[in-house]
Amino acid sequence: MERRKLQNWAYGLIVLVLGTIVLKEGSFLFVPLVWGVFFSFTLYPIANWLELKRIPRGVAIVLSILLFTVFVVGVFYLLLNQMIGLIKEIPEIGENLKSKLGDYFEQINTLFGGGIIADNRSTEIWSYLSPENLNKTLFATGKSLTLGGIIPLYVFLLMYYKDFFAEFLAKVSKGPSDKVLNWVGQSGYVIQSYLAGMFKVTIIVGLLAGLFFYFLGIEYFILFGAFIAIMNLIPYVGVFISSFFAILYVFLTSDSYTEPILTFGVLWGIQLLENNLITPLVVGSQVKVNALAVVLAILLGGWLWGVSGMVLFIPLVGVLKLTLERTQGMEAYAYLLGDDVPVTEANENYLKILKRKLKKPKD
Repeated sequence: MERRKLQNWAYGLIVLVLGTIVLKEGSFLFVPLVWGVFFSFTLYPIANWLELKRIPRGVAIVLSILLFTVFVVGVFYLLLNQMIGLIKEIPEIGENLKSKLGDYFEQINTLFGGGIIADNRSTEIWSYLSPENLNKTLFATGKSLTLGGIIPLYVFLLMYYKDFFAEFLAKVSKGPSDKVLNWVGQSGYVIQSYLAGMFKVTIIVGLLAGLFFYFLGIEYFILFGAFIAIMNLIPYVGVFISSFFAILYVFLTSDSYTEPILTFGVLWGIQLLENNLITPLVVGSQVKVNALAVVLAILLGGWLWGVSGMVLFIPLVGVLKLTLERTQGMEAYAYLLGDDVPVTEANENYLKILKRKLKKPKD
């Protein structure tokens, strides 16, 4: 019995290692495919509504994709104009960065008697923003755009052949077909609710951040508001990255310390508001996984698929939890991913004592 259990663990470990290698090496194929699946579930209500209006399925799908594309292109065009203006200011911003870093290093050298920091340190730091590194960034961006161009094709095919895939799942499953279709429907609901909710949260956070930068007098307030909102899609990590660059820009374009400190405080306040009020109300608890599982999903997704993985792996963990709950013998692992914190005996005793104290009449 123990030997068989050991063999099962060995087989599971082999499958896990091989699956990880396949996911990492095949990211060029899997990343746009998974995005296509997610967008298929998101656009399905629009395409289905058009189909109910007696519009052919292919035309309905194309119209839903076009509506979404027009929206994305409009937002991208609006941001592109501000991005071009910001790029034109990069040389001036770079000079401000080198000047301020040089002043700080001189002050530190004077404070410690000299010799602590080399005079050319600011030049070394500025070298990380060299044209060579910029070219690498542009190449990676071009690759991402190429992958993004494949996503609409995946969306169309997945939505057009939805009945075909449903029949395939019914045939390949050993259990009743209704059970499989129910799992697909619930998984789609988790993905759809999560993406729709995060879209609303992104709009709200973008408006709050954009209004703050507008009243602060930042010329590219739309760009920075959108940057804060989009990076907010990556929990725990994105907010630190976006806030760092926003505060750095305010610091380099202002003559006082008040505006950078104010920017830090407002962005921190927006993040607290988003975590404790906006997201719970808008998104709800569709992805019912605990914080530890979310952090591990972000790290694993970032390692395997980069930024896309950091966003996609959160709802994927929710789907995994749903799948484990419906798999015999895997319920404990589903519970491990969940957020149902048990009430221990010590906590129960504490609550009883607290209730007694509250009921006790005052002297």
